[in-house]
Amino acid sequence: MPATFTKSALMLSLLLGTVQLQAQAAIEPGPAALATRLGVPHPAVIAHRGASFDAPESTAAAYKLARDLGADYLELDLQRSKDGVLFALHDNNLQRTTDVAIKFPERKDSPANAFTMAELKTLDAGSWFNTAYPDRARPAYTGLKILTLDEIIDIAQANPRHKPGLYIETKEPQQFPGIEHDLKAKLQDRGWLSPAGSKLAKSELAVGQGKGKVILQTFEKSSLELLQKEMPQVPKILLLWVGEGNIEPASKVTFAESGEKDKAAYYAKQQPKDKAEFQRWVDYAKAQGAIGTGPSAALTQGGDQSYADLVQPWMNQYTHDQGLLVHVYTIDEAVDFQKVMDAGVDGIFTNRTSELLKFYKRPAASVDQVLKNNGY
Repeated sequence: MPATFTKSALMLSLLLGTVQLQAQAAIEPGPAALATRLGVPHPAVIAHRGASFDAPESTAAAYKLARDLGADYLELDLQRSKDGVLFALHDNNLQRTTDVAIKFPERKDSPANAFTMAELKTLDAGSWFNTAYPDRARPAYTGLKILTLDEIIDIAQANPRHKPGLYIETKEPQQFPGIEHDLKAKLQDRGWLSPAGSKLAKSELAVGQGKGKVILQTFEKSSLELLQKEMPQVPKILLLWVGEGNIEPASKVTFAESGEKDKAAYYAKQQPKDKAEFQRWVDYAKAQGAIGTGPSAALTQGGDQSYADLVQPWMNQYTHDQGLLVHVYTIDEAVDFQKVMDAGVDGIFTNRTSELLKFYKRPAASVDQVLKNNGY
């Protein structure tokens, strides 16, 4: 074959390859462009159970504080009462964050869904915080109530200057058959599933009016499939961690067997069985219509929020290569904000809304002033 022909063919091949890569880049934008298309702020500030470092988690004080500081999303764990009312609570059990042992001593070990909403509303969901964190205690936290989804929607809509979105987890969905359908009905009824603008609002101050105003999240494959069936147009996140029911670990040694005294140290050593196991979960999320994943992270100082490091750069790169976003949980310290951002995440779940906003150089009012403005 003549050398000139070979050279021409090579040049043409390289040119075609460049065109194909450019076309692919246009079809599969980078994470920032993808987030903008979805109406999701980038990077996103997700207030984990509200501003729950400074106020009792999942209460009006925490959600109003997160909203008025400027969080993009109010995050909540969704449960359903015995009489069918959707409400926010993280634990299956009421003992850690309420006075259930005093109000209903004979039922203190019962799951939250064994109580009617009227019964749940008699509980004090704030005083525990004052006891646990005396340096952050406020008299007005005493007597705070468990909130219904309706009440959290009211809070999200109430500040005319800033309307955050909602980031809703179906918590232990096998305990609540049909909760995905119930959630759809409630969001539809409140106008949160109505068609919204095709772009993110001009500023992050109106996330709650854009098309990314609701993000649905779950650890459960079955719930992700049901959420996709019920609300195909609503962005969804598959939450990831290493352990039973999720990513298979490299080691089968349990915490009890490990000899570790600290759970954080044990979790920090957990790794997916292999690269392919991590990739399988990301691929599954994409196949089910998710817009991204919500992986755990290992924290510099350890602690009870420190888990397996699932935001290693290669993991985030693989997720981005599949056209998905990465929203990591739950990060509270500047050193870790920097670490996960350097690794390539697209948003952070945090208990410390004010600190994350500061880190992103987004102006925020003082925590003390906002709490006082809201009567706390």
